[in-house]
Amino acid sequence: MFMKKAVFLLLVVSLFIALQGQTEMLGSLTREAILKGVPEWQQVMASYQPDPLALDKLKAISLPVKVEIFLGTWCPDSKAHVSEFFKVLDLADNPLLSATYIGLPRDKAKRAEYCQGKDIQKIPTFIVTAQGQEKGRIIEAPLKSIEQDLVNLLLR
Repeated sequence: MFMKKAVFLLLVVSLFIALQGQTEMLGSLTREAILKGVPEWQQVMASYQPDPLALDKLKAISLPVKVEIFLGTWCPDSKAHVSEFFKVLDLADNPLLSATYIGLPRDKAKRAEYCQGKDIQKIPTFIVTAQGQEKGRIIEAPLKSIEQDLVNLLLR
């Protein structure tokens, strides 16, 4: 009996430690707030090396493009791919390429109020819109890379 209680206590403590640092930021967010709230994302952003050819294509965009990103600040896929997107946006340095960020809760049952009508099943989800029309989505992970997938969606 003591052993079962000890194992259970160990599991609870391990879960508590694992969840530390997994900040749940909700609703409309800014890049600055995300990086301040989950500073470890800065390391991912700093180490990411985007494809220069894809960046050149993003620099050359001549029409406004909006990317709406649904993410979880607690989610490893969001940490990886939204951080990469931050770097791509910086290096593309194109004012016609803009982004909004919406933080979702870990509990799927509580997400509806943040993404009504958007059919968000997995996160992160990047919804790419140009000329008022959705061009496509990057869902959970890019097929090639964030920058190449963006280019591919915009060339459709």
